[in-house]
Amino acid sequence: MNQKMLSGSFWLSFGSIVSRILGIAYLVPWLMMIGSYNDQLNAQAVFNASYTPYALLIAVGTAGLPSVIARKVASLDSRNQYLDSVYVTKLAFLIMTITGIACGAILYLIAPIIAQNSPVQSVSQAVTSIRMLVPAIILLPSMSMIRGWFQGHNDMKPYGISQLWEQLSRVLFIIIATFIIIKVLHYNYIIAVYFSVFGAFVGSIISYAYLFFYGNLKRGEYRKQMVTSRPRRLTNVTSTILGLWYASIPFVIVGSCITISQLIDQVFFKQVLVNINHLNSDYVNYLYTVSSANPSKITTIIISLVTSVSETSLPLFSELHAKKEWGKIRQLLIENYRLLLFFLLPIIIVGGFAAGPIYTVLFTHDTVGTYYLIQNIIQSIFLGLAINGLTLMQALHASKKAVSYMTVGIIIKLILQFPLLKLFGASGALLATDFAFLMILLLAYIKLNQLYDVRLGSLVPILFANSILIIIMSGYYFTVQQIFEPLTRLTSFIYLGIYGIIILIIYVLIANWTGTAQMVFGTKLRINNYRRK
Repeated sequence: MNQKMLSGSFWLSFGSIVSRILGIAYLVPWLMMIGSYNDQLNAQAVFNASYTPYALLIAVGTAGLPSVIARKVASLDSRNQYLDSVYVTKLAFLIMTITGIACGAILYLIAPIIAQNSPVQSVSQAVTSIRMLVPAIILLPSMSMIRGWFQGHNDMKPYGISQLWEQLSRVLFIIIATFIIIKVLHYNYIIAVYFSVFGAFVGSIISYAYLFFYGNLKRGEYRKQMVTSRPRRLTNVTSTILGLWYASIPFVIVGSCITISQLIDQVFFKQVLVNINHLNSDYVNYLYTVSSANPSKITTIIISLVTSVSETSLPLFSELHAKKEWGKIRQLLIENYRLLLFFLLPIIIVGGFAAGPIYTVLFTHDTVGTYYLIQNIIQSIFLGLAINGLTLMQALHASKKAVSYMTVGIIIKLILQFPLLKLFGASGALLATDFAFLMILLLAYIKLNQLYDVRLGSLVPILFANSILIIIMSGYYFTVQQIFEPLTRLTSFIYLGIYGIIILIIYVLIANWTGTAQMVFGTKLRINNYRRK
């Protein structure tokens, strides 16, 4: 296993996954403070209506430049052109600052249009909620560019830790603000929702501060690299900026792939189910919350694992591609597939079988919500593998193909959205996404395997290990879990803790027995590494 990819994946996974766990764990106290179940559903609808357009504009606002910068910096540094990499990064920072301001203005102006077409009870509430994200969207593009600089140096620690600081400060702000507004000042819960949305800005401020602090600690190392660097060759500011923008277009398109799919759901969901299927508006709001908005908070944790592996691969593949080391690229592709499947498959299997308790802990006991959560967790494998495949293609300078495959997927999503929504309701939206991303991942991996002659036979042990896990989990589900069905948050939480530890031990034993642990990490996994001497 490439140690840079393993180390980078650890830091990105640590920051990304832990931050997303924090991003859903706060929901338990937050929803309890909001009040009744109906108020909770409305609060979530208003909150969620804000974040899909926000996420899309963040993708557009950054314009893929963090990934471009990471790839460019890695390429320049490999040729000892450190002065050029600093110059390019400074230009990108200026671009991101200006772009952030522009995207903030756009979000403010389009807020009424988004709110009007979203499944919410009050359009005016949704408008205010969306506009509370404007300060955050102004700040985040330039901050993400700084993360791209560190990523380009294969220094993933600040990338991951800054995500953790961002989410931790955001969550603390949300909990404290909600408590003061509802429990102390006794204001309406919608005011608390507005401040909760504003927490994204607070988180970005703290994350920004950490990145500058970390960069200052590394200043001495950067100065040494500047002294030994070749003279700067990039002098034409205009062509450099245009080159960066051109290179970033595929990254912004691919990076917003999942968000575009979610926005399609958000816009079409209400229109089809209310106007065509003639369902009650409040019921449609409920369906959207339990089938899309709530599950997405959980599945983002799974997707973050995938992005941590693929983003770590970006500078490594760029460096190898610049040196034309095709054999090493082939080996790194295999290592990427192995690492991804080793973690992704068991998470989906275990999460699917434990969907009921998970939904109960985070939201409330709801059989409908559990049903849709299972569908979303299964869908994560299509989303995760597709995004990883597209990211690998970009890293290996096949960006045009990646964009064309992603475009095919979005077209499939648009074509299927209306008929499947009409026929199958909320499940139809999920099925349309499944078909779209299945097509993307098939196209991407077939192309990668054609280009680099990747042999997938070494992945069979991982698939075999997870097949054993499915059999064990199926037997457990239809026997023990049917007897013990936790219904409260507390009992579900205790159940998940015990369940998680037992299944982790079982998977480690399976991985060691089948040889997959040795194949992925070069050694067997140990549940307890401590030995008495």
